Amino acid sequence: MHILIVEDESRIAKRIQRMIREILGDTIQSITHINTLQAAIQFIEHNTLDLVLLDLNLNGDSGFDLLTTVIGESFHTIIISAYKDQAITAFEYGVLDFVPKPFNKERLAQALQRIHAKENTTTNSIKFLAIKKRHKVQLIAIEEVLYIKGAGVYTELYLKNDRKELHDKSLEKLEQLLAPSFERIHKSYLVKTSEIAQINVSSGSKYTATLKNGDPIPIGRTKYKELKTKWG
Repeated sequence: MHILIVEDESRIAKRIQRMIREILGDTIQSITHINTLQAAIQFIEHNTLDLVLLDLNLNGDSGFDLLTTVIGESFHTIIISAYKDQAITAFEYGVLDFVPKPFNKERLAQALQRIHAKENTTTNSIKFLAIKKRHKVQLIAIEEVLYIKGAGVYTELYLKNDRKELHDKSLEKLEQLLAPSFERIHKSYLVKTSEIAQINVSSGSKYTATLKNGDPIPIGRTKYKELKTKWG
């Protein structure tokens, strides 16, 4: 893993780095510490990362300015901050976890375990997905998303009014962030279950979900029984 710590207090940054090395061990390829907002944004633009640990107060600058710039990137972000009242807003923008200061090794380990967890995060209030558009970020409201298709390391967002957008996060990472209202019904598809109009079974034990807009989505055989149970 390539990790970036964005923290203006060197003492805290060193503590985070020490704990991360103890928790993640040999899975770490690099850890970089940056203490200013602009330097962190520039580093992110020119380097491949798996995880960013971000403070919200950076020498008077707001960590949200960085968060709203990079939320469309492929990596996960964990907030480490004393501003607990900002947690809900942070989750709305799709962070993986919010670790309040002061924190201990056990709490940080809990946050890091979510990186590889298959289940959704326990606090799901994400309201936006971010799309990068020619040096700017466009926020897509979750309510606009009908389903998501995996496209290698990227995903395709299928939206209302027949719109489609490309997102930099993988299907697995979006599955971790999105609320339980989105179901992984196939290895390549996440679907908002409220948009499913009917489930169809065809010859050869092929299963599909027809959405309210008429789009057919394949259902994996192992997922069919789960969906059938939920639908009664």
